[in-house]
Amino acid sequence: MSEPPGATIAASEAPPAADEPSKPLAAQRVLPLRRPGRWIATAVVLVLAAQFVHGLVTNPFYQWDRFGYWFLRPTILDGLVITLEVTAYSAVLGLLGGIVLALARLSKSPVLRAVSWTYVWALRSVPLIVVLLFLYNFSALYKTLSVGVPFGPAFFSFDESKLATDMVVAVIGLSLNEAAYAAEVVRGGILSVDQGQHEAAAALGLPKGYQFRKIVFPQALRSITPNYVNQLIGLIKSTSLVFYVSLLDLFGSAQSMGSTYPGDIVPLLLVVTVWYLILTSIVSVVQFYVERYYARGATRTLPPTPLQKLRTGLADLRARIRREAAV
Repeated sequence: MSEPPGATIAASEAPPAADEPSKPLAAQRVLPLRRPGRWIATAVVLVLAAQFVHGLVTNPFYQWDRFGYWFLRPTILDGLVITLEVTAYSAVLGLLGGIVLALARLSKSPVLRAVSWTYVWALRSVPLIVVLLFLYNFSALYKTLSVGVPFGPAFFSFDESKLATDMVVAVIGLSLNEAAYAAEVVRGGILSVDQGQHEAAAALGLPKGYQFRKIVFPQALRSITPNYVNQLIGLIKSTSLVFYVSLLDLFGSAQSMGSTYPGDIVPLLLVVTVWYLILTSIVSVVQFYVERYYARGATRTLPPTPLQKLRTGLADLRARIRREAAV
């Protein structure tokens, strides 16, 4: 009886017999896919990084001994304190103003929407240095300020030049500018909340204020937090402009010392750079934990903390070493 066509091929492709010896499962290894491009790119990056660090450490132009001398000098630390004060006041006032402007943009009143839009448009269009200089010279335009009935009698008046100190001018200028950007951040966060949340809260008959405080705003914070912290980092760096309104912050103190000691300009700039890096790094760490806090209920698993990542990496490394030793 003749074999059907393809029988020989099928027989050759048949799996090996069950009695044939096979390697134990523990001896079988899965070889990872070779990625030479990744290794080449890693090597290039490491070489460039090593060259950068070597030049940074060995170049006498940076004068690291003078850097160490200036880093904790009282003049620099006093400027750092002023930077922190201006940042803290401006961040709080700017965020509060941004919330008010965002709610006005979302209001059903056309007047509130128009005023809020105009404010955001104007303050985002004008450079911050112009706003600060305008406020610094505000007393030349208005000698006194009064509160009363428009086109009518004034209840009381005060001298603007005595009230507007350098710190007040810096905080007001930064807060006005920050509020314009914070308004868009807050408005975007509120709009990111699913419309069904608003409808469900309204169906329950909850008051508008309660809906916003307990339902809408907590969910909007997941979107607001990373964007506003990004604004906060920009605010920290923007405080360097208050030097132009006669307030000696961190940058202003270094600039003043650089005028007195022209040979130490580069070390002083490095001091300012390192302090700004420290401040922004602290803000970034706080941002991570705030985002992680508000991610509860929105993700199945929370993102691991740096300490948890370190523990996981060490555990993986120990497991890999044990596997290599067993083979």
